[in-house]
Amino acid sequence: MATLLKDLFPPYASLSGWSRRRTDRCILGFCLLGSVIVGITVLALANIAITELADPVHLFEVATSSEVVGSILLTFGAGLNAVLLLILFGTPLAYVLARSQPSRKKEMVESIIDIPLILPHTVAGLLVYLLFMRRGWLGAPLSDVGLAFEDAYPGTVVAMLFVASPFYINTMREGFEKVPVHLENVARTLGATRLQTFWKVTLPLSFRHMYNGSILAWGRAIGEFAAVIMIAYYPFIVSTLIYYSFTTDGIRTSRSIAFTVIIVSFAVFLVLRRLTRYVGRYDDRV
Repeated sequence: MATLLKDLFPPYASLSGWSRRRTDRCILGFCLLGSVIVGITVLALANIAITELADPVHLFEVATSSEVVGSILLTFGAGLNAVLLLILFGTPLAYVLARSQPSRKKEMVESIIDIPLILPHTVAGLLVYLLFMRRGWLGAPLSDVGLAFEDAYPGTVVAMLFVASPFYINTMREGFEKVPVHLENVARTLGATRLQTFWKVTLPLSFRHMYNGSILAWGRAIGEFAAVIMIAYYPFIVSTLIYYSFTTDGIRTSRSIAFTVIIVSFAVFLVLRRLTRYVGRYDDRV
């Protein structure tokens, strides 16, 4: 069609070329501005990479040590558990917020959900600690049944869940809002219950947002430090191990641990991001 218009209407051809040149300049300008952020990240990575690759023997010893490997697996596993809990409890909440009408109560709930985003990490950790410590409102009754949070794995998970919850809930809420309500109404008129409509219509159409929200929440969870050490300094997650190594062994070992975490995290998130193109692709077209 564009070729036909160029042949029939020469002014269109010149206008089209002019528009493309303007668009190219615009994109070029955007790329230059955005490259500042990318460039800073690349420089930071290059700085640590050049130093660590200069001594590959020490890097290999640190990266393959049982302490580092166990800490990475513990961190990723705790983050995954936090995300699974968010999927279980956060998905229904996100749906209710997406389908409820604007009101002061809704704004209040959304503001409460966003609190972990605006709080300093130490304050978030203090909130988690006061609630789940052995004498806390939730920690006391749960410790009576054998579930301890202080310096224990459950404490790590609950701290990660607290700081990561806004990322998942807000992403899922936006996903549910993009699903046309009339599709749910059609399913209801065909005899489906509210739960059946949610499970067979709304949730599949929002699965891409669930996947992206889970990645964001997982990344936020495994990167947490202050909130975790407030309630569970032990067992060591990656961020705690790096801090402990820095204060005891100095910069060399902690830098090697950090570089190992960077490589592993980059590889994992690269795979997860590549899978994004296949998750919910058909549903998006619908």
